[in-house]
Amino acid sequence: MKKFPIKDIYENCESIMVSLIVITLIIVFAFRAVSVDGDSMLPTLHHGERLITTNLFYTPEKGDIVVLDKNNELGKPLVKRVIATEGDTIRIDYTTGDVYVNGELLEESYILEKIEPVSINDIETTIKEGYVFVMGDNRNDSLDSRSQNIGQVNTKNILGKALFRIYPFDSIGGLY
Repeated sequence: MKKFPIKDIYENCESIMVSLIVITLIIVFAFRAVSVDGDSMLPTLHHGERLITTNLFYTPEKGDIVVLDKNNELGKPLVKRVIATEGDTIRIDYTTGDVYVNGELLEESYILEKIEPVSINDIETTIKEGYVFVMGDNRNDSLDSRSQNIGQVNTKNILGKALFRIYPFDSIGGLY
């Protein structure tokens, strides 16, 4: 029977500890778990679902589901979809409920329903450098960039992109 010297045991323990510290740092700084609060992302996301997000080397792109920090009217993180990024021109036609980016009608199979017709002026604006325009998938029940209280969102206020749904367990998987 071969005896393990103390030095071998120490080196093995040291390797395990370093590995655990590295894994912990990656999980803490690269990924974050967030809960969906409310119905603004129906039918894509439901109240109470848990998501994994990351901001590691992340640049917002159209169609991404992102988590905004709590510096907003509600004082809590918000989950929204990026509709337009810096330099894009967005137009929302409130009579038809259609959304246009750079003059092209968005094909939005992910929304619950179009914006209900209202008698307010259409929105047309160009997104500032370093900002994005976000909206909930449940357009008629979402506090988002259409609101003066949220407006265009500074990319510094994005906690990260939602990658996976981890709860409920029967819905685990990637997000589109």
